[in-house]
Amino acid sequence: PAELAVHPSDGPSGHELYLICDELDVTMEQLRVKGVDFTDISEERWGRLTRFRLPGGGDVGMYEPRHPLAIDL
Repeated sequence: PAELAVHPSDGPSGHELYLICDELDVTMEQLRVKGVDFTDISEERWGRLTRFRLPGGGDVGMYEPRHPLAIDL
């Protein structure tokens, strides 16, 4: 399943990509074994968030949501 959310912003226009996972710690460990490095986990009101660097540069966010997912509604 996939989900797209678009939110208004007070800052400059831009975009971010976030991948969603069921259990952040488990997913991070599975990917670390494959050589993926992560930032520290931050606790946001909407979920537990980390980021990882893509080989070509740029970061991708990955989080464990604390909100209902569209697929579960």
